[in-house]
Amino acid sequence: MTGGKSPEKWTTIMRTAVRTILPKAWAFHTTTPATAAIEADPRCGYERALDMMLTQRGDPFAEIEQVLAGDPGCVFAHCVRAALIVRADSAAARPTLAASIAAIEAAYPDTDDPTRRHAVAARAWLDGDPARAAALYDAILIDNPQDVLALAVAHALDFHLGRRRATRDRIARVLPYWSAEVPGYASVLAMYAFALEENGQYRRAEKFARRALAIDPGHPGAIHVVAHVIEMQGRAHDGLAFLAATEPAWRENTGLSVHLAWHRALFQLDTDDPASALTTYDAQIIDAQVSAMSVLADASALLWRLQLRDIEVGDRWQKLADHWQKQALANARPFFLVHAMMAFAAAGRTGAAEQLLEEFSRNQTAGGSSSVPEEALAIPFCEALRAFAGKAYAECVGWLTRVRHIAHRCGGSLAQCDLIHLTFTEAALRARQERLARALVAERTARKPASLLNRLLQRRLGARAGYREKAGQRAVALLA
Repeated sequence: MTGGKSPEKWTTIMRTAVRTILPKAWAFHTTTPATAAIEADPRCGYERALDMMLTQRGDPFAEIEQVLAGDPGCVFAHCVRAALIVRADSAAARPTLAASIAAIEAAYPDTDDPTRRHAVAARAWLDGDPARAAALYDAILIDNPQDVLALAVAHALDFHLGRRRATRDRIARVLPYWSAEVPGYASVLAMYAFALEENGQYRRAEKFARRALAIDPGHPGAIHVVAHVIEMQGRAHDGLAFLAATEPAWRENTGLSVHLAWHRALFQLDTDDPASALTTYDAQIIDAQVSAMSVLADASALLWRLQLRDIEVGDRWQKLADHWQKQALANARPFFLVHAMMAFAAAGRTGAAEQLLEEFSRNQTAGGSSSVPEEALAIPFCEALRAFAGKAYAECVGWLTRVRHIAHRCGGSLAQCDLIHLTFTEAALRARQERLARALVAERTARKPASLLNRLLQRRLGARAGYREKAGQRAVALLA
């Protein structure tokens, strides 16, 4: 519960906020025996789902489905469900989204109605235009800066599109309209903190994240931001201590449980402890029941980092490739496709890798050329991954050279996109393109001088330079 508010005060504030955000949707809500039982709780079902979505605690999808099962005509519940699906970029849930959009449109035929505008924005995403969807949600916020649904969805869309400045500036525009008395304020602070971090403003990011934690101790989103700041500053030991101290808040039943474990494994790798990273992988990241692509992406990203360091991972790649092959990848985001390719390439699944590229190329041809960097990056990066797995390191360098200028817009965070730079650097080292490798290591070291991994890369370059110097001395001695 946010800010230690009593259930009664939370109810009053939350329902006032809902009426402010979507007044006609609230009026359209009807009470049935099922929803009456739900509303006996100090917070009714769609309020709990909204809170879960913002804080990333619990299962907001299950919560909103329970509301709609009892009251299929609850328009605000349909608005929350649409926001959840678009925010999650869930291709598998497109039929469900279409149903919610249709319900909102039927209730509010006027396209200028505040509630209907949510359906218009969601439909743009459903029609395959996330940039237009983000613009439409942004327009809602111009008129109503406290519409937290529009804010959360626009924030996620711009993140997926790699538009980091937009994520920061949008929240800066609405922040003056928020205060600690408005439900969701801690989550808005956490979103702003993440946007600041993704724009390299690390000190301010940590400041706002800790303000969020002061209001809502244990807020998983705010914890995530602090972990990101520490990661980007190369403070691995601090990161491990922070995640251990906050683990009771994020370990179970949050949308960030696996992802924060992934951050823990990154810190372990940066302390040169790959054995602990593998233990974290087995205990907290992957299991036999996993199905979410976001979890599989974290798993691939961790195993690929271990692959770059020649760490033996046993049969983990094969098991992970099995999980990926069960996924419906045809309409998945390119971000997920490249992580599937990591598993297929590392596991030697040539057929699966070829099929993945063919389907993605076919979808791009059908949809026309795209200006989205994530899509432009996907095929070259996939080819680079296949080349690296096949020990064709010079070829890998060639593919990544073409797209290095958009590598920071991979559809994920800067920490996630860093995998491209890591692969580029390691491929340059193994291809013995030492001038390029030296330049790439210098880039990494300038960004994160405290990182042990970057210092290890510097030592490798230094060792090679020493070897060449000694070899040259021996050659001069022989000639003499």
